[in-house]
Amino acid sequence: MILLAIFRALLLIITMTVYLLCYAVTRLIWKHTPESSFKLRRHWVSNMCLPILNIKVEMKGTPPKGGTLCICNHRSLLDPAIISKYMDAYIIAKAEIADYPIINKGAEVTGIIWVKRDSKDSRAATRQAYIDTIAKGYNVLVYPEGTVSTQKETLPFKRGTLNEAAKNGFKVVPAAIEYRDKSDLWTINGLLGYYLKQASKWAIHTKLTFGPEIESDDGDHIHEEAYKWVNEEVARMQKKWSRAFTDEN
Repeated sequence: MILLAIFRALLLIITMTVYLLCYAVTRLIWKHTPESSFKLRRHWVSNMCLPILNIKVEMKGTPPKGGTLCICNHRSLLDPAIISKYMDAYIIAKAEIADYPIINKGAEVTGIIWVKRDSKDSRAATRQAYIDTIAKGYNVLVYPEGTVSTQKETLPFKRGTLNEAAKNGFKVVPAAIEYRDKSDLWTINGLLGYYLKQASKWAIHTKLTFGPEIESDDGDHIHEEAYKWVNEEVARMQKKWSRAFTDEN
């Protein structure tokens, strides 16, 4: 099935390149805006990325419309693509992804906020960019665990973005994502090895739920409510469906 993964990779690269080139041409007539970039990403994800990888998504809840901080647990490289089908948002991502050709350009064009987690200055700049972006009426997507988790429950949430949401009066919407099979979780170091493992499968089954809106001037309250909801929803998804944690259930 490695041949299937390679074939899919070629299709993803070709379609992304074509989309970016077409978008560049249209910018000669219409200016680049967040709305146009979100439309580009949503169209490619919905009509190319998810179908090519044969990703089946069961979505529940109401995605935030705008001016909201969305936080989600992190399981896979595919998480941002899956969420982007249903919600337009600037995504806070590790700066290391900027080293990947084509992927980095697609991310930059369609809305990304890079952060170097080991750099205090970068984290401060990212925090300000996130505040400015939501203040302008756009969503921001954050993975508060800070990394991909393969544990049954989510890792502890980092509090920085949640405290800023409370301080600035931003609405917070938690989201939960889960995969049916353990092979879908990011259990292999390195992007290439992980991609080959996951894309070699015929289909990928996942569930995504958007939760209730949380608004408070108390960052600790937002943290507790969001963390509790995400873990309860992940547990509900796992029950009688996910095979990723069968040995632990």
